[in-house]
Amino acid sequence: MPLPIVPIAVMALRTGAVAGAIWLVRRAVVAGRTDQRAEDALDDLGEGLFLHRPADRSLDGVRQTNTAGHFRRRLTWSGGGVEVDAAWLGRLRIRRF
Repeated sequence: MPLPIVPIAVMALRTGAVAGAIWLVRRAVVAGRTDQRAEDALDDLGEGLFLHRPADRSLDGVRQTNTAGHFRRRLTWSGGGVEVDAAWLGRLRIRRF
């Protein structure tokens, strides 16, 4: 009885493509570091979403917008629960040249 080669080959190609993509992404990711100053800044954020444009950063064709956000929720269910604490800082700087 002949084996159905085409479906096996298609599955092997898909699996190989996914494995190759994962390998490329994994190779591109660089191990980060923990900066205690950033951790402290994130801990000090109030809850909510914040956006501001500092006046001292808008000189000589440079515009800067800073964003920050903090979200903390406690999720519980019959078997226990978790606390979700998400904080982020962002900066968008546009310069004319």
